[in-house]
Amino acid sequence: MQFIEDLKWRYASKAMNGKKIDESKINNILESIILAPTSSGLQPFEILVVKNSELKEKIKPLAFNQSVITECSHLLVFAVWDDYTEERINHAFEVSHGIRGFNQEWDNYRKRLLEMYVGRPAQENFEHAARQAYIAFGFAIATAATERVDSTPIEGFNPEAVDALLELKAKGLRSVLLLPLGYRDEQKDWLVDLKKVRKPKAGFITDLD
Repeated sequence: MQFIEDLKWRYASKAMNGKKIDESKINNILESIILAPTSSGLQPFEILVVKNSELKEKIKPLAFNQSVITECSHLLVFAVWDDYTEERINHAFEVSHGIRGFNQEWDNYRKRLLEMYVGRPAQENFEHAARQAYIAFGFAIATAATERVDSTPIEGFNPEAVDALLELKAKGLRSVLLLPLGYRDEQKDWLVDLKKVRKPKAGFITDLD
């Protein structure tokens, strides 16, 4: 299966060569993020696509000076809602109604979500929203592999500093993940020739018949 072969090909690149990615490939990766499933279809996050070299240079020291931040072609910042609010939930359902038409069952579901989420601690809502972003993050990495584009999943950065730099707080957003996209530098990347290591299926997957 080609998809499995693509996943075997990918790894977290530790050095990139600065080559630019064709926009059609970037668009496919972004489309996969949009199409990723999220709880109740709320899509409680936004994607910032950083192409500006000067901005990448400012982000680099906030991410432990990882070279891929500036060597990549595009840097994706996954910025999550800081809280679920009545306005945000209602807007998501308004968009849905606009496309599908009004549906009473779906509107009843909206009311139940408002009862569940609005008024719950903001940190709890943020953490739930962040988990949705991780699903889309996985879609992006997998799609990049099918496009033979390298990626480097990054959690190791100072989110508060990135939020301040990108002025995310004013938008009610918090950064949770960075994803540099580009092409591996086979001369500088110490990981490029190492074999992929994963747990064997036995002991990792349990069948419950």
